[in-house]
Amino acid sequence: MKQHIALSAALAAALAVMSTGASAALKDGTYETQVIGHNAPFTVKVIVKDGKVTTIDSNQNLESNGVGRVALEKLTKKVVDNQSVGVDVVTGATLTSFAFLKGVSDDLAKAGATDEDMAKWKKKVEQHPTTPLTLDSDVVVIGGGGAGLAAALSALESGAKKVVVLEKLGYLGGSTQVSGGAFNAVDDKRQKAQGIVDSKPIFFEATMRGGHFVGNPELVHYLTYNATDAVAWLEKEGVEFRDKIGSATGSLGQRSHYGKKPAGWAYTSVFEKRLADYGDRVEILTDTPAEHLIVKDGRVVGVKAIRYGKQPVTVNAASTVIATGGFGANIPMRQQVNTGVWKEVSLDKRIGTTNINGAAQGKGIELGREAGADIIGLSDIQLHPNGTPGTGLMQDIATSGRNRLFINKNGDRFVSESAARDTLCKAIFAQPGGTYFLLMNKLRYPDETTPDRMGVTMQDMLKLGRVKKAETLDEMAKILNVPAENLKAAVAEYNKAASNKGTADKFGFVATNTDDAPMTEGPWYACPKVPTVHHTMGGIRINVHAQALDKDGNPIKGLYAAGEVTGGIHGANRLGGNAIADVFTFGKVAGESAAKGL
Repeated sequence: MKQHIALSAALAAALAVMSTGASAALKDGTYETQVIGHNAPFTVKVIVKDGKVTTIDSNQNLESNGVGRVALEKLTKKVVDNQSVGVDVVTGATLTSFAFLKGVSDDLAKAGATDEDMAKWKKKVEQHPTTPLTLDSDVVVIGGGGAGLAAALSALESGAKKVVVLEKLGYLGGSTQVSGGAFNAVDDKRQKAQGIVDSKPIFFEATMRGGHFVGNPELVHYLTYNATDAVAWLEKEGVEFRDKIGSATGSLGQRSHYGKKPAGWAYTSVFEKRLADYGDRVEILTDTPAEHLIVKDGRVVGVKAIRYGKQPVTVNAASTVIATGGFGANIPMRQQVNTGVWKEVSLDKRIGTTNINGAAQGKGIELGREAGADIIGLSDIQLHPNGTPGTGLMQDIATSGRNRLFINKNGDRFVSESAARDTLCKAIFAQPGGTYFLLMNKLRYPDETTPDRMGVTMQDMLKLGRVKKAETLDEMAKILNVPAENLKAAVAEYNKAASNKGTADKFGFVATNTDDAPMTEGPWYACPKVPTVHHTMGGIRINVHAQALDKDGNPIKGLYAAGEVTGGIHGANRLGGNAIADVFTFGKVAGESAAKGL
């Protein structure tokens, strides 16, 4: 009898454990699995105690700030809280999400989970509401990327009592998160300290020239003359800039500001914190793509959206800001409109994009068109030379800055490395295989353990294997399989131009940047690169108040737009560092105009 009671108690305890979602078969201990993340392999460590998963550690990773790392944080909490891997992946970070969940699942198997146990662990546990939701606000912002966050904060600061932000991804920041973060602006204090000669008229002329004089001069003037104030605004909000002014790839000038935090996260992390300060005056809905604008009597009065693919959402608002980004990841759309600078290149799936695929689909342009907005310049598509072969992502060493050479498969230089982005990419396509090696030395990386502007160390990049290291140029030539005499001649040719300040070499490179210096000492570093779709310059036509305009140039009542979803600012080619300037300069004015109801 006692034995029967003991067995019954043990069975009851086992059932009680299983009813919580934890597996009775799990053995206490620590288990580790390495998985392939979005950017690099990382380890998922699971700690089991009393038959339950108590801790999951994946902190040692190279996933992107504000994107993959946000996904890991969210998934860790959901898996531990639910004792289940049957949770939703984070929209916009699916590769990281799947890698993490696979790591946890493999660790569970190592802890003794049977097939029956795993079936219970994988059972779907997340449920989302389906009852329609209606919200009322002064301003609704479609898109929670850089421009959308700036518009939301600016609207609140300009008197809006309630702001709603609709974001289709599972996190905020959009493609701004994965940008290089360069912000072009004239900055007398910082530039003069480095001996940089610049002015707003010079910035204006460079932007017009770089855009092939296709940009709207009024919008270009507003951007170049107000970017300085936008920098001051960002600093007031809490963004910390480095004192050193750099040069983004294709910036046509030395005026690029970089945050102390890595890349675009330097901005978005601050905006998320500032918006949180407004409490219930701001409501943010992620996983909520906008579907249609609500138009009554010629005025935009709100947005229809769908949350988690199930819950209809209606936001009634006096003003609506579209800040959804571009269409760089929409392959059919970019091929259809590709009649401009890149008409001789097929922008098919073989060419990747630097943007977040789920975000850069062109939905905002469709919304604007539905409301009668004039859509301009869609053929103006920009490619960037800093793509990773196979993905198009901007990984490994960045092309931004100076003292880096573009070397082809013959070991030769083939272009002025200070040229505009379209010039660089056209030159790359003309090389064998349409690819090249980015070569630099210790000038760029004097310390392999110090994070660069993207927050990654050279030590990390070498571990991934795409970046190669050599102590001498002869050794590097062998690694790259190029003639050593060609490679050494290419470096010598550059060094001559870098030493003779102001004298152009045969490619037109002139050492006018304060960072330009001869490259003489090892170690040397190199990695392969390809052109990738980076920015779509066309979109909703706006004025300097960020009001969306119809085909006659008249403002559409209640509708505003900012960021990459707009057209007319950058012309046929965008200067490196002008996108972030655009995002925050026009994002700020869009919020102000929307709050005031211009």
